Amino acid sequence: MQVDVLLGLQWGDEGKGKIVDVFCPKYDLIARFQGGPNAGHTLEFDNKKFVLNTIPSGIFNEDTLNLIGGGVVIDPIILKRELDNLRTAGFDPVGKGNLVIARRAHLILPTHQLLDAASESKMGSGKIGSTLKGIGPTYMDKTGRNGLRVGDTTLSNFTERYEKLKAKHLEILSHYGEVPDFSEKEAAFLSAIEFLKTIPHVDSEHLVNRYLKEGKSVLAEGAQGTLLDVDFGSYPFVTSSNTTTAGACTGLGVAPNTIGSVYGIFKAYATRVGGGPFPTELEDETGEQLRQLGHEFGATTGRARRTGWIDLPALKYAIMLNGVTELIMMKADVLDTFEKISVCTHYKYNGEVIDYMPYEIITNQAEPVLEEIQGWNQDVTGIRTKDEIPTALHDYITYLEKALEVPIKYLSVGPDRTQTIEL
Repeated sequence: MQVDVLLGLQWGDEGKGKIVDVFCPKYDLIARFQGGPNAGHTLEFDNKKFVLNTIPSGIFNEDTLNLIGGGVVIDPIILKRELDNLRTAGFDPVGKGNLVIARRAHLILPTHQLLDAASESKMGSGKIGSTLKGIGPTYMDKTGRNGLRVGDTTLSNFTERYEKLKAKHLEILSHYGEVPDFSEKEAAFLSAIEFLKTIPHVDSEHLVNRYLKEGKSVLAEGAQGTLLDVDFGSYPFVTSSNTTTAGACTGLGVAPNTIGSVYGIFKAYATRVGGGPFPTELEDETGEQLRQLGHEFGATTGRARRTGWIDLPALKYAIMLNGVTELIMMKADVLDTFEKISVCTHYKYNGEVIDYMPYEIITNQAEPVLEEIQGWNQDVTGIRTKDEIPTALHDYITYLEKALEVPIKYLSVGPDRTQTIEL
């Protein structure tokens, strides 16, 4: 058996959570491999809506084990709140025993959030667009070899190590000005740490590889999107982790030759949250129409997403980086009322026409070259089989498959798990 990977090919918010939920009955283990609680994976079924920030999206299938991997950074307060909300809704992953946490996963401290806010405030108009969850500073402590991990919470000197890291943060914060009172947040954090100890801690690298050795199926679930990868995204307007297939290897402790299918998810158009380049952005009535029809507001932050047409050079880039074997197109229904749809096929960049994403598109902006395509102009939310797909939508799918050179295997026509069509 191999590790299949499911990840986003754009700037995040592609609908990964829904597809993991749809796929999870086929898998023995669902494993989040990177990112933090800035992720907002939305799942809808049985007229109920759930937003998961840290917990893997296979949590509603009691026969599937869900792992929060070592590459994830965890806010214990947010994780406890997530689990409390699930328990209120009738789901108890801890009681059912289908949630485990990697000992190597790093902890987000209250002072990490203060550092995040102070740093973002100082940047002014050049700010990244951080969700202020403390994720960036936590990854900085991880790479700076100062961080605290889940496994440390059970050690006798945890309190001493916590106080030492907090003191370091307070010293840095003093240079930004007066440090806000965080005593209430700290008390909640320490209480949540005790709760964290009630969830099984595992050596995730051994767990995943044992599953593979026993012939069990594993799906690695990514957060954010490829174009936010800290190495290959639109730096510095990126997240703080590796959102690509390579991140699944480092976040879970699996070898590259164990990677199987790579499912790349993308919207039928494009969105972005926060600052940074977005070549196909529509800052007009059409962009607002996409935003309203697609309910393009952050599941975690509530922030309005920037909207635009689909970007083929960016998608080709993401497919190349990830080794995508199958594509999944989301939110086709959002384009139901559009007479015409535009597709970015190339960029005008530095006096040339190019078909790839260049290194630097922040100060040297890439102007999209658009091709217009006929829309299907009909409601597709009720279709359930590929035979019901309108001709114009089928043509759009065929057009994208030819351009991207990877088959589109699934089509989503609404938020509910039942509104997913295998092609």
